[in-house]
Amino acid sequence: MNLARYSANGEIKLGAVKGAGLVELGKRLPAVADNMIELIKVWPEVGSTVSQLVADSVPDESLANVHLLAPIARPGKIMAIGLNYADHVQEARQKVPPHQIWFTKAVTAINGPFDPIQLPRASAQTDYEAELVVIVGRRCKHVSKERAPEVIFGYCAGNDVSVRDWQLQTTQWVLGKSFDTHAPIGPWIVTPEELGDPHTMGIRCFVNEERRQNSNTRHLIFNVFDQIAHLSRAMTLEPGDLIFTGTPGGGRHGDEPTAVSQAGRQGAGGNRPHRCDRGNHRCRASFLSAIAGYGDLSDAAISRTAASWIDQR
Repeated sequence: MNLARYSANGEIKLGAVKGAGLVELGKRLPAVADNMIELIKVWPEVGSTVSQLVADSVPDESLANVHLLAPIARPGKIMAIGLNYADHVQEARQKVPPHQIWFTKAVTAINGPFDPIQLPRASAQTDYEAELVVIVGRRCKHVSKERAPEVIFGYCAGNDVSVRDWQLQTTQWVLGKSFDTHAPIGPWIVTPEELGDPHTMGIRCFVNEERRQNSNTRHLIFNVFDQIAHLSRAMTLEPGDLIFTGTPGGGRHGDEPTAVSQAGRQGAGGNRPHRCDRGNHRCRASFLSAIAGYGDLSDAAISRTAASWIDQR
């Protein structure tokens, strides 16, 4: 099943993708309303009911008439692993890490799958990193690799947008990974039975229709289940937590630091329409990350620099 969060007619809703439309879940399950994390929490009890509801229902909305939002609006935490594809390690001029390398992204970095990415005032070195993202489904601690699939609610695509000079000016990457809007995810959550083996997914990134990254999740150094087992030794994982599982080679890492920044400042973003064809899984936009076989799972344009502001409340 593909589960989406979207806005239609001024309301935020949850829905299940059915064909070219969405079956609204909130009006059928009022307890979850528009909160995907609440749906994840009760999924063991309502999942089979939701499946039957979707099978028996006609879509309430057309995908063409809604605005898809980040499926998780406010995750409890966003964890991301670094240097987890061999080609990425090589282009970063690093050695294959003997241990998993983890950093966090601020939850304020969450962004919708088709919403603009802000180019920061503080840097001209904004970069892209297409990734498979795991959504945690069950509260857990000390989970073995063998039982890790039991705690996964689903998957989506994401872009670990990175401000390279801020990332690399110290040994701690968090600031360079946490700029506002720099964690677009979506366009919906694909449940495990729909996705199948998460280690057979093609992963690609395009900038202005030029393919920059092209790999497969089978090349992960530490696979999805390794990552969950390792993280859960240190912290409690909770429903709705996000795990960015690593990016393949093709990022700039300083050899072409303004590739994305220049694309945005030359007007390739907001002035250009997004065009998607979900039938053959092709998409044209100023920025695209995609998981092969499951459509355009993350597509975001580049916007101009954000203005300065202070909340006056």
